[in-house]
Amino acid sequence: MSSHVTSLGHGRRLALLLGLGLAVVAVACLASLAVGATVVPLAHVWETLTGSAPHGIVEARLDRTALGVVVGAAMGCAGAAMQALTRNPLADPGILGVNAGAALAIVLGLATGLLTAQTQYVWFALAGAAVATTVVYGIASMGPGGAQPVTLTIAGAAFAATATSLGAGLLVVDLAALDVFRVWQVGTVAGRDLALLGSVAPVLLVGFLLTLPAGGWLNTLGLGDDMARGLGQRVWLVRLVVAVGAVCLCAAGTALAGPVAFVGLVVPHVVRLLTGPDERRVMLGSALFGAALVVGADTIGRVVLPPTEVQVGIMTAVIGAPVLIALVRTQRVTA
Repeated sequence: MSSHVTSLGHGRRLALLLGLGLAVVAVACLASLAVGATVVPLAHVWETLTGSAPHGIVEARLDRTALGVVVGAAMGCAGAAMQALTRNPLADPGILGVNAGAALAIVLGLATGLLTAQTQYVWFALAGAAVATTVVYGIASMGPGGAQPVTLTIAGAAFAATATSLGAGLLVVDLAALDVFRVWQVGTVAGRDLALLGSVAPVLLVGFLLTLPAGGWLNTLGLGDDMARGLGQRVWLVRLVVAVGAVCLCAAGTALAGPVAFVGLVVPHVVRLLTGPDERRVMLGSALFGAALVVGADTIGRVVLPPTEVQVGIMTAVIGAPVLIALVRTQRVTA
């Protein structure tokens, strides 16, 4: 009886989270379609969405809004998965060097001439992210205590610095690659073709299918490896499945928009304040609120310094850093 009540309570909380998250994403998307250098009335936005009277400005904003939703959901979910997997509250694609590995692979592709189309970015990013994850986890596991939160963070920072330096060195001697890369590396959804989404869709699908249903496994893993094994869980398999899913999400998000910072780091902590530590809710909430953050940051970036635009990668850092500091100061982020 008690397990039935618990399951019912979890279902209600999950439904409430889903409804709230979708509402926040919807508001962010409507604002994205309406706000910019030219403010469009919501009535015109609705007419465009329903197809009754399309408006050119709204149609031009549809692509970046859709890409913002996808990138934010991918980065938020990947960050939540990495934090749960490593039991490290500072884990995110940027701090663990995953974004840097993806960026280095893209630089190598540009410098060698192997990368000739934006639709190829995802495969180079996937390879770079996979190598980065393997190297960082391998280095962190060399110590007597294995891969611990502190060693993972240090190894990730060291790898990120190394990869960034190597990439910068390659770009210095290849100005053509630099011209292409410097726009992408800031992190932006402006000017991206929605057709890119088709090239990364398989990788995104794999990533979400491997991470979103894994919340229950991660709850058990959070009790400790020994306890998880005692409960019949194959710890190595859970780590592998979730790691592959997180890498796929990081690679897809990075390929679409570049290395967008702070989404995977901040959003899971905010969601935990709202939902508690249950990773089943944290994973879903991080995807939804990550999407809202990226779309909202892109919208704010259009109006904060008119007539120019501030790229979404800069805005997420500007928004995310104070939020993270506030969370730490209130001692709500624990190791």
